[in-house]
Amino acid sequence: MLSESDLAAIWLTLKLAATVTLLLLILGTPLAHWLANTRSRWRGPVSALVTLPLILPPTVLGFYLLIFMGPEGPMGKLTESVGLGTLPFTFPGLVFASLLYSLPFVVQPIQNAIEAQGRRHAEVAATLRAGPWDRFWHITLPLAKPGIVTAAVLGFAHTVGEFGVILMIGGNIPGETRVVSVQIYDHVEALEYAQAHWLSAAMLIFSFSVLLALYTLQRRRAASGWRYGP
Repeated sequence: MLSESDLAAIWLTLKLAATVTLLLLILGTPLAHWLANTRSRWRGPVSALVTLPLILPPTVLGFYLLIFMGPEGPMGKLTESVGLGTLPFTFPGLVFASLLYSLPFVVQPIQNAIEAQGRRHAEVAATLRAGPWDRFWHITLPLAKPGIVTAAVLGFAHTVGEFGVILMIGGNIPGETRVVSVQIYDHVEALEYAQAHWLSAAMLIFSFSVLLALYTLQRRRAASGWRYGP
Protein backbone atom coordinates (compact mmCIF):
# COMPACT_ATOMS: atom_id res chain seq x y z
CA MET A 1 0.00 0.00 0.00
CA LEU A 2 0.98 3.64 -0.26
CA SER A 3 2.99 5.02 2.66
CA GLU A 4 2.77 8.49 4.16
CA SER A 5 5.82 9.59 2.15
CA ASP A 6 4.19 8.22 -1.04
CA LEU A 7 1.05 10.27 -0.39
CA ALA A 8 3.17 13.37 0.29
CA ALA A 9 4.98 12.85 -3.03
CA ILE A 10 1.63 12.44 -4.85
CA TRP A 11 0.27 15.64 -3.29
CA LEU A 12 3.42 17.58 -4.22
CA THR A 13 3.30 16.21 -7.77
CA LEU A 14 -0.35 17.24 -8.25
CA LYS A 15 0.39 20.68 -6.74
CA LEU A 16 3.33 21.14 -9.12
CA ALA A 17 1.41 19.95 -12.19
CA ALA A 18 -1.62 22.15 -11.43
CA THR A 19 0.55 25.24 -10.86
CA VAL A 20 2.61 24.67 -14.00
CA THR A 21 -0.45 23.97 -16.17
CA LEU A 22 -2.22 27.14 -15.02
CA LEU A 23 0.86 29.30 -15.61
CA LEU A 24 1.52 27.68 -18.99
CA LEU A 25 -2.03 28.40 -20.18
CA ILE A 26 -1.70 32.04 -19.09
CA LEU A 27 1.75 32.54 -20.65
CA GLY A 28 1.57 30.06 -23.51
CA THR A 29 -1.72 31.16 -25.08
CA PRO A 30 -0.50 34.66 -26.11
CA LEU A 31 2.76 33.11 -27.32
CA ALA A 32 0.85 30.54 -29.40
CA HIS A 33 -1.34 33.31 -30.83
CA TRP A 34 1.74 35.31 -31.82
CA LEU A 35 3.42 32.29 -33.43
CA ALA A 36 0.24 31.46 -35.37
CA ASN A 37 -0.17 34.96 -36.82
CA THR A 38 3.21 36.66 -37.00
CA ARG A 39 5.32 37.07 -40.12
CA SER A 40 8.32 38.24 -38.12
CA ARG A 41 11.76 36.85 -38.93
CA TRP A 42 11.94 35.87 -35.26
CA ARG A 43 9.16 33.29 -35.69
CA GLY A 44 11.61 30.55 -36.67
CA PRO A 45 14.10 31.05 -33.80
CA VAL A 46 11.29 31.42 -31.24
CA SER A 47 9.56 28.27 -32.54
CA ALA A 48 12.85 26.37 -32.30
CA LEU A 49 13.37 27.51 -28.71
CA VAL A 50 9.82 26.51 -27.73
CA THR A 51 10.24 23.07 -29.33
CA LEU A 52 13.77 22.45 -28.02
CA PRO A 53 12.70 20.55 -24.84
CA LEU A 54 11.08 17.89 -27.06
CA ILE A 55 14.46 16.66 -28.31
CA LEU A 56 16.88 17.91 -25.66
CA PRO A 57 17.88 15.37 -22.97
CA PRO A 58 16.23 16.48 -19.70
CA THR A 59 19.57 16.33 -17.89
CA VAL A 60 21.08 18.81 -20.37
CA LEU A 61 18.22 21.27 -19.84
CA GLY A 62 18.42 20.70 -16.08
CA PHE A 63 22.18 21.26 -16.03
CA TYR A 64 22.00 24.63 -17.79
CA LEU A 65 19.01 25.71 -15.70
CA LEU A 66 21.00 24.79 -12.59
CA ILE A 67 23.79 27.11 -13.70
CA PHE A 68 21.33 29.83 -14.81
CA MET A 69 19.50 29.80 -11.48
CA GLY A 70 22.58 29.17 -9.31
CA PRO A 71 24.42 31.82 -7.23
CA GLU A 72 26.75 32.66 -10.15
CA GLY A 73 24.05 32.62 -12.84
CA PRO A 74 22.11 35.65 -14.15
CA MET A 75 18.82 34.59 -12.60
CA GLY A 76 20.48 33.52 -9.35
CA LYS A 77 22.12 36.94 -8.96
CA LEU A 78 18.79 38.62 -9.70
CA THR A 79 16.77 36.56 -7.19
CA GLU A 80 19.46 37.02 -4.53
CA SER A 81 19.56 40.77 -5.11
CA VAL A 82 15.83 41.04 -4.36
CA GLY A 83 16.11 38.85 -1.26
CA LEU A 84 14.59 35.65 -2.69
CA GLY A 85 17.75 33.56 -2.49
CA THR A 86 18.48 31.02 -5.23
CA LEU A 87 15.78 28.83 -6.78
CA PRO A 88 17.52 25.41 -7.17
CA PHE A 89 16.29 22.78 -4.69
CA THR A 90 13.11 24.73 -3.95
CA PHE A 91 9.49 24.32 -5.11
CA PRO A 92 9.55 27.64 -7.06
CA GLY A 93 12.67 26.34 -8.83
CA LEU A 94 10.77 23.19 -9.84
CA VAL A 95 7.91 25.33 -11.16
CA PHE A 96 10.26 27.46 -13.29
CA ALA A 97 12.09 24.43 -14.72
CA SER A 98 8.83 22.61 -15.41
CA LEU A 99 7.44 25.65 -17.23
CA LEU A 100 10.28 25.48 -19.74
CA TYR A 101 10.27 21.69 -20.03
CA SER A 102 6.50 21.41 -20.62
CA LEU A 103 6.21 24.54 -22.78
CA PRO A 104 5.92 22.80 -26.20
CA PHE A 105 3.18 20.47 -24.92
CA VAL A 106 0.96 23.52 -24.29
CA VAL A 107 2.01 26.01 -26.98
CA GLN A 108 1.87 23.67 -29.99
CA PRO A 109 -1.73 22.37 -29.57
CA ILE A 110 -3.01 25.93 -29.05
CA GLN A 111 -0.97 27.24 -32.00
CA ASN A 112 -2.33 24.46 -34.23
CA ALA A 113 -5.90 25.26 -33.16
CA ILE A 114 -5.47 28.96 -33.91
CA GLU A 115 -3.81 28.30 -37.27
CA ALA A 116 -6.67 25.96 -38.22
CA GLN A 117 -9.21 28.77 -37.70
CA GLY A 118 -7.84 30.75 -40.61
CA ARG A 119 -8.13 34.54 -40.74
CA ARG A 120 -11.70 34.91 -42.01
CA HIS A 121 -13.40 35.29 -38.60
CA ALA A 122 -10.93 37.91 -37.40
CA GLU A 123 -11.12 39.83 -40.69
CA VAL A 124 -14.93 39.91 -40.59
CA ALA A 125 -14.83 41.07 -36.95
CA ALA A 126 -12.32 43.78 -37.88
CA THR A 127 -14.70 45.13 -40.52
CA LEU A 128 -17.29 45.44 -37.70
CA ARG A 129 -14.77 47.56 -35.75
CA ALA A 130 -13.84 44.85 -33.24
CA GLY A 131 -10.44 45.66 -31.72
CA PRO A 132 -7.52 43.21 -31.39
CA TRP A 133 -8.44 42.34 -27.79
CA ASP A 134 -12.11 41.75 -28.68
CA ARG A 135 -11.12 39.51 -31.57
CA PHE A 136 -8.69 37.55 -29.38
CA TRP A 137 -11.04 37.17 -26.41
CA HIS A 138 -14.42 36.67 -28.14
CA ILE A 139 -13.41 34.89 -31.35
CA THR A 140 -9.96 33.32 -31.24
CA LEU A 141 -10.13 31.78 -27.76
CA PRO A 142 -13.64 30.23 -28.07
CA LEU A 143 -12.75 28.69 -31.43
CA ALA A 144 -9.45 27.38 -30.01
CA LYS A 145 -11.12 25.77 -26.98
CA PRO A 146 -10.50 22.13 -28.09
CA GLY A 147 -6.80 22.92 -28.57
CA ILE A 148 -6.64 24.63 -25.18
CA VAL A 149 -8.24 21.61 -23.48
CA THR A 150 -5.75 19.30 -25.20
CA ALA A 151 -2.88 21.57 -24.18
CA ALA A 152 -4.02 21.60 -20.54
CA VAL A 153 -4.28 17.80 -20.42
CA LEU A 154 -0.89 17.24 -22.07
CA GLY A 155 0.84 19.92 -19.98
CA PHE A 156 -0.52 18.47 -16.73
CA ALA A 157 0.30 14.86 -17.64
CA HIS A 158 3.79 15.70 -18.88
CA THR A 159 4.62 17.62 -15.71
CA VAL A 160 3.44 14.70 -13.58
CA GLY A 161 5.87 12.36 -15.34
CA GLU A 162 9.01 14.55 -15.22
CA PHE A 163 12.15 13.02 -13.74
CA GLY A 164 15.45 14.22 -15.23
CA VAL A 165 14.85 17.95 -14.91
CA ILE A 166 13.23 17.48 -11.50
CA LEU A 167 16.21 15.55 -10.14
CA MET A 168 18.72 18.09 -11.50
CA ILE A 169 16.89 21.18 -10.24
CA GLY A 170 15.03 19.91 -7.19
CA GLY A 171 17.14 17.06 -5.89
CA ASN A 172 15.32 14.84 -3.42
CA ILE A 173 13.99 16.86 -0.46
CA PRO A 174 10.94 15.28 1.26
CA GLY A 175 7.94 17.59 1.28
CA GLU A 176 9.74 20.21 -0.83
CA THR A 177 10.96 18.69 -4.11
CA ARG A 178 10.41 14.92 -3.86
CA VAL A 179 7.70 14.16 -6.45
CA VAL A 180 6.33 10.77 -7.50
CA SER A 181 8.96 9.99 -10.14
CA VAL A 182 11.76 10.63 -7.63
CA GLN A 183 9.91 8.63 -4.94
CA ILE A 184 9.77 5.62 -7.30
CA TYR A 185 13.51 5.97 -7.94
CA ASP A 186 14.09 6.05 -4.17
CA HIS A 187 12.08 2.86 -3.65
CA VAL A 188 14.00 1.01 -6.37
CA GLU A 189 17.35 2.16 -4.95
CA ALA A 190 16.28 0.85 -1.53
CA LEU A 191 15.08 -2.45 -3.13
CA GLU A 192 11.52 -1.66 -1.98
CA TYR A 193 9.99 -3.14 -5.11
CA ALA A 194 6.48 -3.57 -3.65
CA GLN A 195 6.24 0.17 -2.91
CA ALA A 196 7.72 0.97 -6.32
CA HIS A 197 5.06 -1.27 -7.93
CA TRP A 198 2.20 0.57 -6.17
CA LEU A 199 3.38 4.00 -7.28
CA SER A 200 4.36 2.86 -10.78
CA ALA A 201 0.97 1.20 -11.26
CA ALA A 202 -0.75 4.42 -10.16
CA MET A 203 1.31 6.40 -12.69
CA LEU A 204 0.56 3.85 -15.43
CA ILE A 205 -3.20 3.96 -14.76
CA PHE A 206 -3.15 7.76 -14.61
CA SER A 207 -1.28 8.11 -17.91
CA PHE A 208 -3.53 5.60 -19.69
CA SER A 209 -6.67 7.30 -18.36
CA VAL A 210 -5.50 10.72 -19.52
CA LEU A 211 -4.75 9.50 -23.04
CA LEU A 212 -8.00 7.51 -23.23
CA ALA A 213 -10.02 10.56 -22.17
CA LEU A 214 -8.19 12.73 -24.70
CA TYR A 215 -8.75 10.34 -27.61
CA THR A 216 -12.39 9.81 -26.62
CA LEU A 217 -12.95 13.57 -26.57
CA GLN A 218 -11.31 13.97 -29.97
CA ARG A 219 -13.38 11.13 -31.46
CA ARG A 220 -16.65 12.59 -30.16
CA ARG A 221 -15.71 16.01 -31.48
CA ALA A 222 -14.93 14.57 -34.90
CA ALA A 223 -18.18 12.55 -34.89
CA SER A 224 -20.21 15.67 -34.08
CA GLY A 225 -18.77 17.41 -37.14
CA TRP A 226 -17.04 20.12 -35.12
CA ARG A 227 -14.36 22.01 -37.02
CA TYR A 228 -12.06 24.91 -36.38
CA GLY A 229 -12.79 27.10 -39.36
CA PRO A 230 -15.38 27.66 -42.04
